[in-house]
Amino acid sequence: MKKKVLRIGFCMILTLMMFFLYNQQQMQAKSAFALAQEEKSIYLTFDDGPSDSTTPLILDVLKREEVNATFFIVGRQANRRPELVNRIKEEGHALGIHSYSHDYAQIYANPTALLEDIEKCARALEKITGVKTNLYRFPGGSFSLREELVNCVKEAGYNYVDWNASCRDAEILGADADTLFQAAIDTPADRNKIILLMHDSAHRKNTVKALEKIIRYYKDKGYTFKTL
Repeated sequence: MKKKVLRIGFCMILTLMMFFLYNQQQMQAKSAFALAQEEKSIYLTFDDGPSDSTTPLILDVLKREEVNATFFIVGRQANRRPELVNRIKEEGHALGIHSYSHDYAQIYANPTALLEDIEKCARALEKITGVKTNLYRFPGGSFSLREELVNCVKEAGYNYVDWNASCRDAEILGADADTLFQAAIDTPADRNKIILLMHDSAHRKNTVKALEKIIRYYKDKGYTFKTL
């Protein structure tokens, strides 16, 4: 009888221990999931470069702040400044295609013209850097483009990326650095994953001035800086 009672007691204790361990594992899993959900990341992206007046200064800021960004390159600009394209790559930044000509009327005339322009830019980047990329950003974004244009890019194997925040340096003519900074922190549509649009084309001196402040703001808010 005593042995039977002992066996029952042992089984009850074992069951309770297993139940406790299971609950602990579930709580840890939930905590890990919650942390993953709460992770905040930001992708700094620069369009329309490289340029002699802006790109080197942006690269200097990024290096000083020890963050990486993604540069969507215009092919004809790259061919004029291969050393800057190589510097972007060598300093750990990501390269994407932004068109060869950036001529909206030409590249958006039809799917064939669009793909020819993309491929021309891709070839230019590969020739300069030895790197082949399928990362693409439509000039002006994909938001209002004809479906046939967006589909042809996807079917050709390119991954296109738009943005969900902007410093508005291509929208507000003559905006000072404080205005650009404010736009960069006010416009994100998704606060956990921010893809921020900026430009490194010529004469974007206020974008350069705003950049350090933008980076430090998001660092203070606990964001991780990533490349696409």
